[in-house]
Amino acid sequence: MKNKVVGIRFKQAGKKYYFDPNDIDLNVGEYAVVETVRGIEMGEIIEAVKEIDESDLISALKPILRKATEQDLAAYEKNQNSIPEVMQVCGKYVREHALEMKLLSAEYTLDRSKLIIYFTAEGRVDFRELVKDLANAFKVRIELRQVGARDGAKFLGGIGPCGYLLCCNTFLGEFETVSIKMAKNQNLSLNPSNISGLCGKLLCCIRYEDDTYTEHRKGMPKYNSVVSTEEGEARVLSTNLLDRTVKVETKDKNVFTYHVDELKAIKYYDDVENNDA
Repeated sequence: MKNKVVGIRFKQAGKKYYFDPNDIDLNVGEYAVVETVRGIEMGEIIEAVKEIDESDLISALKPILRKATEQDLAAYEKNQNSIPEVMQVCGKYVREHALEMKLLSAEYTLDRSKLIIYFTAEGRVDFRELVKDLANAFKVRIELRQVGARDGAKFLGGIGPCGYLLCCNTFLGEFETVSIKMAKNQNLSLNPSNISGLCGKLLCCIRYEDDTYTEHRKGMPKYNSVVSTEEGEARVLSTNLLDRTVKVETKDKNVFTYHVDELKAIKYYDDVENNDA
């Protein structure tokens, strides 16, 4: 069964959510008002109306309530302008209660019925008294939401080791799994300072090229395996996956570099960890 959907996001570089267009004429770049689990919110339309299989839906579709009006846009702007004051007041109460937490950001729902405050912390934080103080100060329902290190970097932004603005803060809508195996697959240094981002986790960009390196690794001999060359049998010293060359050492200690297609045969592989240079 097919369902008509429209893609909406609520933050820059935020996750995309699907909603029922509800027969409303919607165009990419416009704003719409929807009801979410957090309340009434306004989001940007980033994907035009299309049909998808019902099996591709994670949860039941909620309908678009309306295309954003001038009043909705004004309310959203007012809410955004209130955030600096919210952060200042919240920071004061955090210090008063001596809580080990780092404030990241805050946001009102469009109808201003709820104030959501995001923070990071090393462990669990007892913020019950903080919630009471904030509820008295702002006269709305308060929700404190603890997020992980990657989400913290997404909120704050910054410049990565590559010299560019952080991917998570500019275009990366969702985080994908990044593993040490991927770093090894690309022959990267396993020094944490070289492969970690500002969040302290593995660099998201390691994931980008993993499929390419995995494809290039096919048919390449492993480090320390023995191959057959025109100079005789030789041990693999290193491989260059991108230009598909192999540096080998013969039995008489001479070193040669071959394209993988020039190797007469791969004799065998040693069961050793692949730590190609």
